Amino acid sequence: MKNFEKVYDAAVERYGLITVEDAARLGIHRKQLLFWENMGRLERCGRGVYRLNHHVPTPFDHYAEAVALVGEDAIIYGDGVLSMHNLALVNPRQIQVAVGKRVRKKLPEWIRLVKKDDSVKEEVYEGIARQTVADAIRTCKGTVMKERLMEAIEDAGRQGLVGRQEYQELKKEFA
Repeated sequence: MKNFEKVYDAAVERYGLITVEDAARLGIHRKQLLFWENMGRLERCGRGVYRLNHHVPTPFDHYAEAVALVGEDAIIYGDGVLSMHNLALVNPRQIQVAVGKRVRKKLPEWIRLVKKDDSVKEEVYEGIARQTVADAIRTCKGTVMKERLMEAIEDAGRQGLVGRQEYQELKKEFA
């Protein structure tokens, strides 16, 4: 298998994104990524993150890119989770990304870092690390209108984004 085919296969599974670390695991040097960028096969998204130029966009691309740009410990957090699932009518200008360690690299304006503590419940949804929906709704208490959070609870329950017990707990908590 040719090197670009390896990169392509790996990137397709990650919303068209490939990191320098992913490429290294495939045995591909970062200079090769730069070569493909100069050829127009890859586009540089940020430090160590590239996107296939011929990639079919999905609604989750922005969230996958945010996590990839911040690093391996990163998760979508708070209103970013609600936005990801079209809950509570939130449309933040910045996607909240929680991370447990200090990030020193320059990030785009549309990413807002927050400190991730040990109490944050996280899971992987559609290949993207994120805070659980129930935990995200609780996190947004006080910053998102209560009525919208109540609608988010109903929608999350209907869509199966929260379990039956979590749904009942959230209903009591926000009643």
